Amino acid sequence: MVLRAPCVVVATPTCNPLVFMNLRGYAMMALVMVARSLSTATISFGLVTVPIRLYAASESQAAVSFNLLHGKCHSRLKQQYICPKDEEIVTRDQMVKGYEFAKDQYVVFTEDEIKAMAEESSKTIEITEFVPLTKVDPIYFESAYYLGPDKGGDKAYRLLTEAMRQTGRCALAKWAARGKQYLTLMRPVEGGLVMQVLNYADEVRPFSEVPVGDATVKEPELKLAVQLIEQIATDEFHPENYVDEVRARYHEAIQRKVEGQEVTAAAPEAPKAQIIDLMEALKASLAQKGPRPTAVPAPAESKPGKKPARAAQAEARAESRSLRVPKAAAGGKSRR
Repeated sequence: MVLRAPCVVVATPTCNPLVFMNLRGYAMMALVMVARSLSTATISFGLVTVPIRLYAASESQAAVSFNLLHGKCHSRLKQQYICPKDEEIVTRDQMVKGYEFAKDQYVVFTEDEIKAMAEESSKTIEITEFVPLTKVDPIYFESAYYLGPDKGGDKAYRLLTEAMRQTGRCALAKWAARGKQYLTLMRPVEGGLVMQVLNYADEVRPFSEVPVGDATVKEPELKLAVQLIEQIATDEFHPENYVDEVRARYHEAIQRKVEGQEVTAAAPEAPKAQIIDLMEALKASLAQKGPRPTAVPAPAESKPGKKPARAAQAEARAESRSLRVPKAAAGGKSRR
């Protein structure tokens, strides 16, 4: 954003104002967005230490939530804890923490006992081994952080990044924070490092628990399925093509309410015909061809007339590519 004097600029903690003069001598001020680090730490492997800063890798887009109100006066309700045995309201100073080890049976812990069991936060991210990234199943991935060098750590940070990129390996490490111990994975990306928090092995359920049956696939069915995949296949992932349509619909309805407009329910979609035969379903899917519903730059206007052969061929190739891109769908978010 560029502002021309006279003006007032309010800089947030994540903005750095830069003042400069334009050719006419006007004072110009620009706000350069700079990520705010969440904390500092030190990557340790062998005798090498790398001072780093942690940054959020994603911006939380919390789901739309509604508060409970009194239907009579629309006042927000307060939460109270009630003991069903004594039938009385329990205040905070009367509460203790307990772990249910059997149905309705608890062992009680004091705050000091819980603190003694908690992991003391550490500023060290200790690398234990380097493994090929392809050997780590993405099902273990949880939240992610960007890692950037802290003061004096530029060279060591760059050295670790380039070494992992050249070897094709990522680093597994232990990290203690917020009273817990985390298993993490650090991997090189364009420009630096990303740290993924991983699930532990006992937190991931084995796929063997999922019943999949013993159906057999026929060769003609497989060929049609492969053809369907190739029809909507792309070579790159473009996350900007996908938006959370449900959240947008909620925000639109809320805005209409704020403006005093009525919110009406959208007409339900007509049910799709159920095709029982798998081959018929594959053939019907292949027959449903259409351009990708995403914004495409409008072509420059040209005078009416016959198009040159080269331009016509380029247009045909572009149209062919557009038929292979998937339709937009809604996205989601991870926990923790």
